[in-house]
Amino acid sequence: MKSFNTDQHGHSAAESADVYAMSDPTKNVDDDGREKRTGTWLTASAHIITAVIGSGVLSLAWAIAQLGWIAGTLILIIFSFITYFTSTMLADCYRAPDPLTGKRNYTYMDVVRSYLGGRKVQLCGVAQYGNLIGITVGYTITASISLVAIGKANCYHNKGHHADCTISNYPYMAAFGIIQILLSQIPNFHKLSFLSLMAAVMSFAYASIGIGLAIATVAGTYTNL
Repeated sequence: MKSFNTDQHGHSAAESADVYAMSDPTKNVDDDGREKRTGTWLTASAHIITAVIGSGVLSLAWAIAQLGWIAGTLILIIFSFITYFTSTMLADCYRAPDPLTGKRNYTYMDVVRSYLGGRKVQLCGVAQYGNLIGITVGYTITASISLVAIGKANCYHNKGHHADCTISNYPYMAAFGIIQILLSQIPNFHKLSFLSLMAAVMSFAYASIGIGLAIATVAGTYTNL
């Protein structure tokens, strides 16, 4: 009987909280009237890791090798400071004109509109969407090339290295594009926090692959010596 009363009391408390939230809609919105943000330090960290560490890290070792130890290390340090500076500046521009109580800027164009205005807003939009198109095209080509490489590797493994394992990239490009179109139809895609965590895991996977290949190359070089 006691547990029944406890459950009933808990159920009543939950109903009361729902009724209170419905009676006071401001509890579900931020100070600017938008839907209340539910991000945590974990999802924010995942976003940052995903933004900083991408698939480009796979070619980082090759790029540093072309520059050499001195120039390569110097370039890494310079761009790390650039990343820190731009991230800090972007965080400071989140609210305008006051950094604590000003209007929230949810997009890059909002930031430019608040601080610069004029034609610079259109220029920001052109740069942003141009970058988005370039990234989309680049990843579509990269994905198709990677899938073709996997198919060729399997073909050579099964039929031998003298077999004709020519594979077209176009079907894989089309399939990748169709998948992107379907995924883009998901409503509130930005609220799927597990995608950020998955992307962060993939970023660490990229870094691990790069480190592993670098260690294997160095070890193989010293073994041959």
